Amino acid sequence: MAKIFQVSARAGMTRVVEPIARALLRAGVTPNAVTVAGTVGVLVGALGFGARGHLVAGALIVTLFALTDLLDGTMARMSGGSTRFGAFLDSSMDRVADSAVFGAVAYWLATRGDHSGVAAALVCLAAGGLVSYVKARAEGLGMSCNVGIAERTERLLIVGVGGILTGVGVRPALEIALWLLAAVSIVTVAQRMTHVYRQAQQLQPDGQA
Repeated sequence: MAKIFQVSARAGMTRVVEPIARALLRAGVTPNAVTVAGTVGVLVGALGFGARGHLVAGALIVTLFALTDLLDGTMARMSGGSTRFGAFLDSSMDRVADSAVFGAVAYWLATRGDHSGVAAALVCLAAGGLVSYVKARAEGLGMSCNVGIAERTERLLIVGVGGILTGVGVRPALEIALWLLAAVSIVTVAQRMTHVYRQAQQLQPDGQA
């Protein structure tokens, strides 16, 4: 199924990231260290800037450090593949970062009395967690689940663009972005559940419902 940002765009980003990944590996930096540093950067951008209403700075910092998700993966591949703990750490830190981003957005909107925006941020937080959980659970059962129109990168970019536009004076942009993100996240959950259901049906022994 098609994603918002196609494979070709991701491949182009990988070519940009690869020289940085090689340099960090030569310097002795591990993929796990990059994972943790990226999460800390996202926390600073979200909680230190976004939650205080500095939306442009917060969005730019979060976007910059969110790109380490691509960097640590490239480093792991270059160094012989991700370890079990590395994969676990990466997934766990992603959840921490996402919670900080949407929690900060919800907090800032609450201080402005924007109840609709707060509701949208909470839906995004819940739906984003479900998107990741469905994939992890499916893969834990031996099935693939790399489908859906909005993965983590797309979700962060959508809320980031909304934050920047609101920060420069386009007031409704963040709320619109949040409701858009809520919709595409729910669609992604449905796509993944449908994909897993079809696989489960094919794997089901004959004669069993």
